Amino acid sequence: MSNASIPTYDEVVTGRRSIRGYLDKPVPRALIEEVLALAMRSPSSMNTQPWHFHVITGEPLDRIRRGNTENILAGVPDSREFRRGSAFAGVHRERQIGVAKQLFEAMGIARDDKDGRQDWVLRGFRQFDAPVCVIITYDRVLDDGDDSKFDCGAVTTALVNAAWSRGLGCVINSQGIMQSPVVREHAGIPDDQIIMKAVALGWPDESFPANAVVSHRKTVDEAARFIGFPD
Repeated sequence: MSNASIPTYDEVVTGRRSIRGYLDKPVPRALIEEVLALAMRSPSSMNTQPWHFHVITGEPLDRIRRGNTENILAGVPDSREFRRGSAFAGVHRERQIGVAKQLFEAMGIARDDKDGRQDWVLRGFRQFDAPVCVIITYDRVLDDGDDSKFDCGAVTTALVNAAWSRGLGCVINSQGIMQSPVVREHAGIPDDQIIMKAVALGWPDESFPANAVVSHRKTVDEAARFIGFPD
């Protein structure tokens, strides 16, 4: 890719969207390596770089999709390894519901459409049928502190932005790693790593309605306080 075709930082940050529908088109390994190299310029606590990336495609990813879906439909309990916390409440729950309404409206899924809603949920467990899934893990020896998890969050954000800058779309998700034994088995993840997040990655399908959804964001006035600055 020529420098002239690479978007500016502002264009990446303001233009990026979560992509939940993908073209059936493979992503070259060299391009993914380029994206990861950019992402790994992300800062980390005292340069510990705790992250690992397990980049999965083809038959191994299909096995994970099948295992996730079969377990969920069979009622197998959530076994995600990264702490989930309590359910959202208050304004955080309102934002969660808000973006869900945007997505269901875009997809034409009515409130009483139980089959449509279930199919939408299962798409998440199938990694949104993306051609590539990136599983982010960190070293288990670091699990008693929070810095490493913060660092992995930062590198994951850098990953989706780097992918967008190269024409690729992503959506960060937890559905893909809720059945962690399935993921461990088919991705060959070592026991000395904790599974943190999944990122679906591929070429955006511009005809997929949910891909046009832009979530509502807080303003700077709502999010920031400035102390010591002149009025």
